[in-house]
Amino acid sequence: MAKRGWREVAKAAQDFRDASISRIEPSVPDVSPDLPKNVIHIPRELLTQAEVIITETSPEDLVESLSSGKLNSTTVVNAFLRRAGLAQNLLLPEEALSRAKYLDDYYNEHKRPVGPLHGLPISVKEHIGMKGKGLNAGFVSWWDHKGADDANVLKILWRAGCVFYARTTEPQTLMHLETSNNLYGVTVNPFNRDLTCGGSSGGEGALLGLRGSCLGVGSDIGGSVRSPSANCGLYGLRPSSYRLPSDGWSGTMLSEEQIVAVIGPLSTSLEGIRLFMKTVLSAKPWLIEPSCVPIPWRDQESQLPTSHGKRLRIAVLWSDGIVKPHPPVIRALNEVVAKLQSIHEVEISTWTPYKHDEAWEIISTIYFADGAKEETDAIEASGEPWRPLSKFIIQENPHVKHLSIEEVWYWTSRREQYRRAYAKVWNDTATSTGPNGEPEGMVDVILAPVGPGAAPPLDQSKYWGYTSQWNLLDYPALVFPVSKVDSTVDKVDEGYKPMNKQDAFNDQLCE
Repeated sequence: MAKRGWREVAKAAQDFRDASISRIEPSVPDVSPDLPKNVIHIPRELLTQAEVIITETSPEDLVESLSSGKLNSTTVVNAFLRRAGLAQNLLLPEEALSRAKYLDDYYNEHKRPVGPLHGLPISVKEHIGMKGKGLNAGFVSWWDHKGADDANVLKILWRAGCVFYARTTEPQTLMHLETSNNLYGVTVNPFNRDLTCGGSSGGEGALLGLRGSCLGVGSDIGGSVRSPSANCGLYGLRPSSYRLPSDGWSGTMLSEEQIVAVIGPLSTSLEGIRLFMKTVLSAKPWLIEPSCVPIPWRDQESQLPTSHGKRLRIAVLWSDGIVKPHPPVIRALNEVVAKLQSIHEVEISTWTPYKHDEAWEIISTIYFADGAKEETDAIEASGEPWRPLSKFIIQENPHVKHLSIEEVWYWTSRREQYRRAYAKVWNDTATSTGPNGEPEGMVDVILAPVGPGAAPPLDQSKYWGYTSQWNLLDYPALVFPVSKVDSTVDKVDEGYKPMNKQDAFNDQLCE
């Protein structure tokens, strides 16, 4: 049988997605092809009032209503299917509604929920495995790859009572801070379709931003949960590596250990992040995936000061010294700082960046220890074109080359040296020492930009430093919404002289 061209495969993928949307009942309303830039309001105009209320309810409130019988799962799932259909996602209508019926029947019979996520719809990034479902990782040549089993994290969420109903887009190679591939095209920002939703979990970001989901499962190796969360006004968490189970997903170089990708949640509420983490860690994932760290979710341990006179120390990273943040980002930082300064138990200081340029050199070298051979082979196997940001991170990245075993050891050593040096910088903020000479009273939290600007124009997300920094250090990082761009106050600094080429590129994006 003749091999199909990449365009034919892409059409099959889009037809498959469209068919999944067409099977929703009542049918998803038609959307005018003449869309405004901001489409956030459109679902409210096309869905029923009940569907709007359900889909704009926080995950924790939905769980409370579902677990108490105030709402049934079938009604909630169908509302999210219809709203997600408006966003043009690959949906699972039959599986989702069958699952919802089972949960409703269980509740009616036993008068109690199945688990802490009883009936809650959860969306999932497409490269996270579902048994028998596609695992393309953004490559046309992988479109026929199927999951042998459900990913471990999905098994845990399923046992907790959730409903999987939507699978969301990801970029070619999974290595963009945007979301475009040749299977489905470009996923855009619902607040402004000329701008990116972020990536690589951008399908999740766009869907949650449009409130077609309230809780989603993403992944992060350089900013892939945090970038979409910031661009679409969401909460997102990048946990430290080996905190959550990751077995069962798709991607290139799956066994590399230089920079470990992690699973992370995106949510419309902070409580949704906590609910996700507590649910997964309460299942003790280290028992099925031994690489996971055996530490429970410690939500009973307050990080706020308890001893008299001790204050929570927050250091602000105003700039990484390489690329200056745009005015709206600086304003958002100032707004948060102003609120924190009104709290007596909080102490604010400035965080001085430590060699963040060296951090990028290290991480961008060890991202692709095989010289990006697996990514290149997967792209060229179908003849599909390279997306602009695939070219940027691989072909135009001066640090990408095939590394020998000795070179991998060298760069891994550089990574560890950098981590030790950064730890020393942090420990040097200590105000005292403990009985064994250990530092005490250090800075507790770094408050930093998620990126150097608000959501960039399409194909322009070329600065990773504000997110990949924390992947190299393997620090957990939580994103929360603060504000939106306000052209009346966020004025371009016309006299600013960029520090370097990267800064100049970012500066010209500020309009």
